[in-house]
Amino acid sequence: MPKLNILIVDDEANIRKTLTAFLESRDHSVHCAGSYESALIEAGLRRFDLALVDLRLGTESGLDLVPALAKSSPWMNIVVITAYASVDTAVLAMKRGASDYITKPFNPSRLEQVLEQTAERCETEKRAALLRHHPDELQSEPPLVSRDPAMQRTIELAAQVAATEAIVLLQGQSGTGKTMIARIIHDLSPRANKPFQVISSPSLSPELLESELFGHAKGSFTGAMRDNPGKVAACEGGTLFLDEIGELPLSIQPKLLRFIQEREYERIGEQSTRKADVRIIAATNGNLRQAVGEGRFREDLFYRLNVVQIDLPSLAERPSDIVPLAENLLSFFNARNNRTVSGFSDEVLNIFRKYPWPGNIRELRNVIERAVILGHANEIDIELLPETMLSTTTLTRLGDPVSLDKIEEQHIRKVIADSSSLQEAAEILGIDQATLWRKRKQLGIR
Repeated sequence: MPKLNILIVDDEANIRKTLTAFLESRDHSVHCAGSYESALIEAGLRRFDLALVDLRLGTESGLDLVPALAKSSPWMNIVVITAYASVDTAVLAMKRGASDYITKPFNPSRLEQVLEQTAERCETEKRAALLRHHPDELQSEPPLVSRDPAMQRTIELAAQVAATEAIVLLQGQSGTGKTMIARIIHDLSPRANKPFQVISSPSLSPELLESELFGHAKGSFTGAMRDNPGKVAACEGGTLFLDEIGELPLSIQPKLLRFIQEREYERIGEQSTRKADVRIIAATNGNLRQAVGEGRFREDLFYRLNVVQIDLPSLAERPSDIVPLAENLLSFFNARNNRTVSGFSDEVLNIFRKYPWPGNIRELRNVIERAVILGHANEIDIELLPETMLSTTTLTRLGDPVSLDKIEEQHIRKVIADSSSLQEAAEILGIDQATLWRKRKQLGIR
C-alpha cells in the first residue's frame, strides 16, 4: 500500500495515540488535532489523503467539521469515527461529505479496509488528473539504454541516490535525458507511488511561474478566477522536477530557497504559511557557477541545490549508444503508431554515426518518430531523414571521385539551408534568383 498522509481529529489523547501507533506501524504519515479549529489549521498547512474525524469533539460536533474539511480540501477522504453509532448520524455524515463511517472500539481489519479504499481512490484521482492535464504521461516511454561507460555511471549514480532524500542537480545539454534520469530517481525512490511534477522555468513569465510553483488565491491578480493549489501542493509526498533551473528569475529564488530549507511557502494572495513534503530534483544545461559569478543566480541557492550533481554526457560523446538508441526508439514508435518497420538501411546508420546530434536524444527521437510516421517501406531509408541532417553528413569534399553535377547539387543544398532567403542564396552562388529557382526545382529541393 502506498504511504498516505492522514489527519486524526479526536479530543481523546489516548485515541489519538493508539490510532497514530497503528497507522505509523504501516508506514503512513500521521498528524493529530484535538479540536475543530486545530483540525482546520492542520488541513491548511498540509495536504492530507485521509481524515479520521470523531463525531464528538468536546463541546463541538465533528459533523460540523466534515463539510468545512470537504470544502477546504475536496480531494480528502473523510471518515467519521464514533462510539455513538446510529443510522441517523451515519446518513447525516454521508450527506455532509464523509465517505465512510466506523465505530469505536476499532476493528483493525475495518481500518485496513478504509486505508485500502483511500489508497485506491488517491491512485484513481492521480491517474485521472494526469489524463486530463498530461495525456502523454500515461503512455509508456522507451527505457533508457546505454553501452557507454560514462552514461552507465550516470544511471548507477541516479539509482544510488534514489533511496535517499538528497536534492539532486542534473547537468547536461538540452535533450541529453535529464527528465528521464529524474524519473528514474523518482521511480526508484520511496516516493514512487506519489506524484512526479515538472516545471520548466523558461516557459513561463516570473508571475505565472511563481503561481505555477506555489499556487495563488482566487482574485489575487488579474485573471485569477479560481484558486490554484500549485505544483508544490499537487506533488505532496512526491518529487518536483525543476527543469532549466538556471533560468529561474531572481525574484523567485529566495522563495524557493526558503521552501528547500524549511518546507514552508505562501500562495500568492495569501498570508497563511503552508507546509509540504516534496523532494526537489533540479536540472540545468548551463553553468550555474558562472551564473552565480554574474549575479544571475543566488550562491546560497546554488549550494542548496548542488548536494549531489549528476553529469549527463552528450549523445556525440557516447557514439556506441546511437544505434542501440535508434533501434529502441524504432520499436517504441512502431508500437505507438501500429507500424512494422524492421530497421534502417546501411546508409542511414552510417549517417547516424557521422551526425553530431546537436539536439542529443531529443533530436534522435524526433528523427525516428518522423521517419516511422512518413515511411511506407519495410525499412527507414535516406529519403526519410531531414534535409539538414543530410547536408551535414553527406557533403562531398573537393577532390573526391564524384561528378561536377553532384558537387554542384550539394553546394546548392548547403547554401540554401544556411541562407535566410532564396535571394541571399542566389547572391552567394553568383546566379540570378530565377536560375536558382529552376535549379532548385530540377534537384527537388524544397
